[in-house]
Amino acid sequence: MTAQNELRLLPWSGPDGKPGYLSSDDGDSYMSRLADNTETAQLGMATQILDHARDVLGGSDSDPEELRSLAAELTLALRDTLRVATSRGGRLR
Repeated sequence: MTAQNELRLLPWSGPDGKPGYLSSDDGDSYMSRLADNTETAQLGMATQILDHARDVLGGSDSDPEELRSLAAELTLALRDTLRVATSRGGRLR
């Protein structure tokens, strides 16, 4: 069995919201590539949401509903970005 510090944190949660981990010595396995592609997509979406936030916050006519929606999007993007950072940081060792 692989030690906990050798497991890769996956960029998605399980159905119960708990983190999922990948145990593989093959960085080119199907699941590793899927995780890599998902991380790339998540970081790309975070960049797009950040650009959108700059536009919304730079204007003076944003309504409260738009700001609430933006806050929700930013929260999800930050969650995903932190998960990617944690996963990649854990693989640096």
